[in-house]
Amino acid sequence: MQLSAPIYRLKRRARLLARDENIPLNEAQDRIARKEGFATWSLLSHRLGRSASAASLLPGLADGDMLLIGARPGHGKTLIGLQLLLDAVRDGRRAVFFTLEYTERETMERIRSLDRTGAANAPEIVTSDEISADFVVRHLSVAPPGTVAVIDYLQILDQQRSKPPLAGQVAVLQAFARRTGVILGFISQIDRSFEPERSPVPCLDDIRLPNPIPAGAFSKACFLHAGEVRPQRIG
Repeated sequence: MQLSAPIYRLKRRARLLARDENIPLNEAQDRIARKEGFATWSLLSHRLGRSASAASLLPGLADGDMLLIGARPGHGKTLIGLQLLLDAVRDGRRAVFFTLEYTERETMERIRSLDRTGAANAPEIVTSDEISADFVVRHLSVAPPGTVAVIDYLQILDQQRSKPPLAGQVAVLQAFARRTGVILGFISQIDRSFEPERSPVPCLDDIRLPNPIPAGAFSKACFLHAGEVRPQRIG
């Protein structure tokens, strides 16, 4: 089903409706969703996420690639990262999801939304609070070339003060990927300053980076917004 407007405009309509009629935002969102043909806003968002995740990134990746997956919240970046891992499993590869954001149960719910076979084709899920560059390198120390791992998400790798700065961790992971042929994907937040009116999808300049990362750290990127998916080569 084609939406009458991009998702960011529908969200804006919902916020205005909530303000004008003094109703909760979730009620306003559900009203907007019903006008679009969905029973609730969550169903509309889920449909959008499924649309984004339908794009397969795996054929465009080479051993040792560093992939950035960037989008604003609710636009499908986690789902497209999980879809990449599901495709890797189906291709006979090792696939690992390192997440500092979701529990194993929450991750499996998202996997089931993409693949009804669930655990049969699920990637390995790692939810340890200790996830960092060194943790990932140790965990994948014997992984064969072509292994695919996705880290969720880039901006909280150094949230704990006991962990090295983000730039150092990304440099370690880049060297590891080049040395071993493991493909590393990084789910990334996009800064609030991103303006969809200026560009249909974000770009590298829109990545939210409280701490700088090395120039040229990523070899590939995929940016998403309002159901549009744009993979690209960097450099």
